[in-house]
Amino acid sequence: MIDSALVALLFVQLMCILAVCRGLGWLFARVRQPLVVAEMVAGFLLGPSFFGWLLPHIQGRLFPPASLHTLFVLSQLGLVLYMFSVGLEFRVDLVTRYRRRAIGISAAGIAVPFVLGGVLAIVMVRGGGFFTEQVRPFHAVLFLGAAMSITAFPVLARIISERGIAGTTIGSLALAAGAMDDAAAWIALAIVLSSFTGNATLALAAAGGALLYVGLVFLGVRRFLGRLAAAAERDDAVSAGTFVTMLCLLACGAWFTDVVGIHSVFGAFVLGVSVPRGVLSRDLRRTIEPLTMALLVPLFFMYSGLNTRLMLIDSWALWIMTAVVFLTACASKGLACWAAARLSGAASRDALAIGTLMNARGMVELILINIGLQRGLITPTLFAILVLMAIGTTVMTGPLFSLIWEREGEPAVDHGLTVDRAPLA
Repeated sequence: MIDSALVALLFVQLMCILAVCRGLGWLFARVRQPLVVAEMVAGFLLGPSFFGWLLPHIQGRLFPPASLHTLFVLSQLGLVLYMFSVGLEFRVDLVTRYRRRAIGISAAGIAVPFVLGGVLAIVMVRGGGFFTEQVRPFHAVLFLGAAMSITAFPVLARIISERGIAGTTIGSLALAAGAMDDAAAWIALAIVLSSFTGNATLALAAAGGALLYVGLVFLGVRRFLGRLAAAAERDDAVSAGTFVTMLCLLACGAWFTDVVGIHSVFGAFVLGVSVPRGVLSRDLRRTIEPLTMALLVPLFFMYSGLNTRLMLIDSWALWIMTAVVFLTACASKGLACWAAARLSGAASRDALAIGTLMNARGMVELILINIGLQRGLITPTLFAILVLMAIGTTVMTGPLFSLIWEREGEPAVDHGLTVDRAPLA
């Protein structure tokens, strides 16, 4: 296919993807589901598992193999910008303020799913067909443990904001614990990717490169960012020059972490966390998020959907494994966080709400498993199973939370400690 035809096809693809995402977004909003859930489902429906099964000829013409590279590149750009925004939204102050109670909830929400995920990984490695041949049990345990223990911090933040509990104790605790869970999961993934090559030199270079990057960002770049933030505070706005400078730093960080063998999203996230909070972080989010969330993120979901083939789950044994993965993910994460919250002194209703919120996995889960598929860690079969788990746990979060928290006659607010908080987009 010639370049001009690919460009013309890209515009048709964009029109179809955005139309389906917005249409489903309108429908899902009626049942109080966040837009990200609609976009996850849209990517799945437009892929081979539904559209390709229903109308294979039309789906093949709309998304031919020759066009997938363009979608991949745009989706990766979207991921970098998205994870940078997630880093800008990361609440270090909440982690510090609620560290004692949040550490307990986060530790339980990481340890229990990680252990049970590790047990499942060993079963899968022995059974075959879920991880690639070069994956050792150590890598399988770390990867599936991270996939089970992750919490979708952005989805969690938006649900909390939409329900009006952003400044309450329960909302702050859930955000702090979710932030810790995400950080731990990305560290586990970084360990897997850095050691997966089997080459000790490359593994050490990746680990050393990641540590070097974090050190440079927080000990060097952050001082420079402080000057940019001070200028933004004086002007109450971010200048065009500052915005371009931040984009250059973001591209540099994404390139470096990708070159050393981790992943570009790690560099984007770390840089976002390092940006001083105030006018600079606020305006960066306001500038970057609209285009990223409206255009580039749906392309990532589309690319994930094109890689998801439910027809690979073609036996009762695989469907049983899918159910086991889903139930293990829900029970280990939700029940562990509920128990930890109860032990920290939370009321039963509050603890159930925290456990439900922490069980959302969302886009962060899809990012993690897409990296696993691209780097040759998992097979398309396990990828499809984990996509179903990610969609299922995210879809169920909103309705379950409403059922628990917004009972008839009870206000959707907590009576606990209130903290100052900027509104989440």
